Amino acid sequence: MPPAKSSTSDGVYQVKITLKGIRPPIWRRLLVEPDTRLDRLHHILQEAMGWYDSHLHQFAVGRTLYGVPDPDFDFGPEVEDEKRVTLRQLAPTAKSKLTYEYDFGDGWEHEILVEKVLPADPATLYPVCVAGARACPPEDCGGVWGYADLLETIKNPDDPEHEEMLEWLGGEFDPEAFDLDVVNRKLKRFQSKPARAPTKSRAAK
Repeated sequence: MPPAKSSTSDGVYQVKITLKGIRPPIWRRLLVEPDTRLDRLHHILQEAMGWYDSHLHQFAVGRTLYGVPDPDFDFGPEVEDEKRVTLRQLAPTAKSKLTYEYDFGDGWEHEILVEKVLPADPATLYPVCVAGARACPPEDCGGVWGYADLLETIKNPDDPEHEEMLEWLGGEFDPEAFDLDVVNRKLKRFQSKPARAPTKSRAAK
């Protein structure tokens, strides 16, 4: 995806993304440009959380849904085109919230909270992750309850499904793991060019 033009003249959003229904919480804190379109925000959230973008998704504010409209899907609630909406439009001020749902089968719901509106740093590339905690659950593990069962299984060597589950996971899984540097390396492909101070023209010298 090509980088978006910088829109940091009026600040950046500090947002906290929290995966609902899991304790201790799994969360990420990002600095993002408020004019980020929702389709772009979707990809940013995938990388920040650690998902693989292999399932459907949608955003929600109240009863209004935003996602990828399907003309062949003619029942259920109408979905607004996420490409036509920005984060600022749905969350115009600090303390605004919206919901991001990923994988309608497992039903992973994320709360997106705009914690603050901060001055933009012209030397900083956005988006950037500034903090977070705990690993993203594996894809297709069965949602909140399936993930809880998975953790119980892998920590109990006597469980009859212990070895099978470890094999499914690829050998090991640390639910407490979080690497800020890895997340920010993944986010680099979405970063805009930093704002530059205006330069004087020769005629003005």
